[in-house]
Amino acid sequence: MEDNHLPKHVAIIMDGNGRWARQRHLPRTHGHLEGVKRVEEIISAAREIGIKVLTLYTFSTENWSRPENEVSMLMETLINVLNRNITRLCEGNIRFQFIGRRDGIPEKVLRTIDSAMELTKNNKVLILNLAFNYGGRLEIIDAVRKIASAVKDSRLRVDEIDEGVISEALYTQGLPDPDLLIRTSGEKRISNFLLWQLSYAEFYFTDKYWPEFSKDEFQKAILDFKNRERRYGNIEPVRN
Repeated sequence: MEDNHLPKHVAIIMDGNGRWARQRHLPRTHGHLEGVKRVEEIISAAREIGIKVLTLYTFSTENWSRPENEVSMLMETLINVLNRNITRLCEGNIRFQFIGRRDGIPEKVLRTIDSAMELTKNNKVLILNLAFNYGGRLEIIDAVRKIASAVKDSRLRVDEIDEGVISEALYTQGLPDPDLLIRTSGEKRISNFLLWQLSYAEFYFTDKYWPEFSKDEFQKAILDFKNRERRYGNIEPVRN
């Protein structure tokens, strides 16, 4: 039986790889590699629990300002991780999707992303969104441009613009908004992530760095969500 108190869509800001490594006197790159292990673990856990959509904030538009060797390492890591896990995604009936701007992403990375999306496009159990080269404000700008173009071409009237139209113009079109946002490392901000979509999400913050965020920690966050009352401005709580 489906658990109606489960979040359908969980978004995660995976923060703290560098600080985890620094505390252990290790290179930042080691923190990222350890973080990849948690990504694979949490994807499996989300599927087991029954989450329908999992969105991971992997690389923001601001992350290009990091040292060149770190950025190159992150690009290569993404390629290797997708190639290594494509069979697991297909066997797990997990659909891979990319949200973000394609501009600026190396062609080799884009080919890997596109291949993973094509190979998993018919999978149904879990949608895995990778927010890569992503920025929430840029997403809204792109949505406004798309809507303005539709108005200019007479495909849409100004008075037809509503929340639904805007939602369908975003990178996450066709997906439910996140019910739960998780952020690791003790930071308590959303850092330009899913600014429109998180309007009614529940937030869960933990002091654990991302490389420490195990399946058990993920289950704690889900249990915390299930024990909350969501009102959406109403007097009585609203259940999913």
